[in-house]
Amino acid sequence: MRPSPSQSEVRTSSQLRWLTRWRTHALSLAVCATLAACAGSPTYGPVPAGSYRVKSGDTLYGIARANNARAADLVRWNGLTDPDKIEVGQVLRVVPPAGSSSASSGGSSSSDSARSRAPDRTAPKRTPVPAAPRIATNKIPMVWPANGPVLANFNGSSNKGVDIGGNAGDPIYAAAAGKVVYAGSGLRGYGNLVMLQHENGYLTAYAHNRTILVKEGASVSKGQKIAEMGDTDSHGTVKLHFEVRQKGTPFNPRDFLPSR
Repeated sequence: MRPSPSQSEVRTSSQLRWLTRWRTHALSLAVCATLAACAGSPTYGPVPAGSYRVKSGDTLYGIARANNARAADLVRWNGLTDPDKIEVGQVLRVVPPAGSSSASSGGSSSSDSARSRAPDRTAPKRTPVPAAPRIATNKIPMVWPANGPVLANFNGSSNKGVDIGGNAGDPIYAAAAGKVVYAGSGLRGYGNLVMLQHENGYLTAYAHNRTILVKEGASVSKGQKIAEMGDTDSHGTVKLHFEVRQKGTPFNPRDFLPSR
């Protein structure tokens, strides 16, 4: 006959069973916590070279700085409407698109460089530096294209030429010898317009004419009558709007015209 277990043996056996159950429960809790963490953190695939996946705490300025780019470039490359609204998991292009003049030729993945970036700080606001004004080169002498008074002078922004007053039908003259490269009314805001191409890359424009007297492709001499003065479409003011440009940049016509 098997002897009955002592009180100490019963107590020890009970403690072992409790310890086994506690370990099993703890292991179950650990497994559940791990599964919950995995479910709450979506798994993303690798990002292509030249791209970066947004992480928690990232800002567009920090991502740009870590990848030697400007925040404005990232906005343009990724078609973002609000640079302050990027989402965790979002993939951003951090290098210029293929074919861009500033595109780099190869290099390591931007996500690798982002791992070693410094903690993000608020990007300081930069004061834009105005570009130095272009200086006209190899100026050509010109004559006044109309005889009336100057109504408005060049300021480089709202007025890229000079406005010369007069009466409807007053003659408009070529300021310098050249070739007619445009004669028509297809340019909005200029009415009937004549444009002449001159030497040294200069171009003159004569706007708001009542009548155009030359055709495209024709050569004209300095002082030749090319049009008749008319009025503007919007205000009905009789005047000539005259511009001088070189490679697209407008210059003050009075720098080319004789003093009055």
